[in-house]
Amino acid sequence: MRDVTYPVMLFAAGFGTRMGALTATRPKPLIEVAGRALIDHALDLVAGYGPPRTVVNLHYLPDQITAHLAGRDVAFSHETPEILETGGGLRAALPLLGPGPVITMNTDAVWRGPNPLCLLADAWRPGEMDALLLCVPPDRAVGHAGTGDFRIGAAGRAARGPGLIYSGVQIIKPDLLHEIAERSFSLNLPWDRMLAAGRLSAIAYPGQWCDVGRPEGVREAEAMLRDV
Repeated sequence: MRDVTYPVMLFAAGFGTRMGALTATRPKPLIEVAGRALIDHALDLVAGYGPPRTVVNLHYLPDQITAHLAGRDVAFSHETPEILETGGGLRAALPLLGPGPVITMNTDAVWRGPNPLCLLADAWRPGEMDALLLCVPPDRAVGHAGTGDFRIGAAGRAARGPGLIYSGVQIIKPDLLHEIAERSFSLNLPWDRMLAAGRLSAIAYPGQWCDVGRPEGVREAEAMLRDV
């Protein structure tokens, strides 16, 4: 049992436009992979970690998600009238999450291997880091094309550039969010400030990860889960 666990923020507000017809009438977190909604796969990992609080942000077709999660121990951060992107959405949810570091997690991926939230928590060193990103080597990223987002340098410091793919999971101190003037903004803004200060770190995930951001990602994720 860990001495400290951190609240978890699940990003579920997006439009999922790359999924085409699959998200015309339902939000992406409710798309099923292996018979279960994507957000349920994410919540399994959250339960395995055991945070004190879990918050889900909402914008596109929010009533479907609240109905699907009815009776579960989650709070909802409603983004209206406009969607706030990752940084703005996290900042808006802070009153529900409470003070201190937060784990954020995208809900459009499926994992095979150790619990990513537990891995991050075990590697977190708040005296040396303002954020810790979980990244995936290209050969472990199922169905993902591209050259990657970050490299891991000395002492685990992150640098932008080809190499590892950001998995959508991190631990972050929310302090820098309050310094950004825009209401809607990406987490790339505080990350850039952390990079400049040498306070952004990353670790590599040792299992497999599938980004279900395109229609074919459903088939690829199901194949990955069957390959045991």
